[in-house]
Amino acid sequence: MSNPVALVVGAGDATGGAIARRFARGGYTACVTRRQAELLQPLVDGIRAEGGRAHGYGSDARDEAAVTSLVAQIERDIGPIEVAVFNIGANVRFPVTETTERVYRKVWEMGALAGFLVGREAARVMLPRQRGTILYTGATASLRGGAGFCAFAGAKFALRALAQSMARELGPQGVHVAHVVIDGAIDTAFIRDNFPERYAAKAHDGILAPDAIAENYWMLHQQPRNAWTHELDLRPWVEKF
Repeated sequence: MSNPVALVVGAGDATGGAIARRFARGGYTACVTRRQAELLQPLVDGIRAEGGRAHGYGSDARDEAAVTSLVAQIERDIGPIEVAVFNIGANVRFPVTETTERVYRKVWEMGALAGFLVGREAARVMLPRQRGTILYTGATASLRGGAGFCAFAGAKFALRALAQSMARELGPQGVHVAHVVIDGAIDTAFIRDNFPERYAAKAHDGILAPDAIAENYWMLHQQPRNAWTHELDLRPWVEKF
């Protein structure tokens, strides 16, 4: 199709941005979102400087009307959404007795409800075409809860269940739904500044590189439909599991 779109919801400075750049290099128009549109400008400018096409949108993925409007706008003004990537994190750590209702609800809204809204709207435009890819970013917490992560694990468990249900429903109709478990520290400024001993593992490929993660998202989208992967786990070679 002419001018196909890769929508990346939660296009931050690391994984989301790397995914957007990878799809732009593959010929897709990268439509990237986060709540503060101005924070997207370096990513958009960088993609365009490399010869790619990119557009940034300020959008709250927890807001049903905002998500519906975003997808409609992109389909109308830019092109058909061939790939939708949900990459919102919402990782917080509190003892369960100190986790407020507000924190738990906000994390669930960001990590689970928003994933449903993005996936639903992507499915609505993909199903009539009988093709498309919806990719969800999971975490270690998608598979097992940990002390201090009741809110995060609850949201990620829910997102994984959503992805499984959508894959079973949409796969037979031509839409590929996959869930990627990112199991390990990622090369980000947050890890560098807050966990320097962990970040030191970068010297021997001991933490995940965003560009390497992005290559796997690209691979999932490129898979022939006679051999689709639903769940893929990515971790550094030294990570225990």
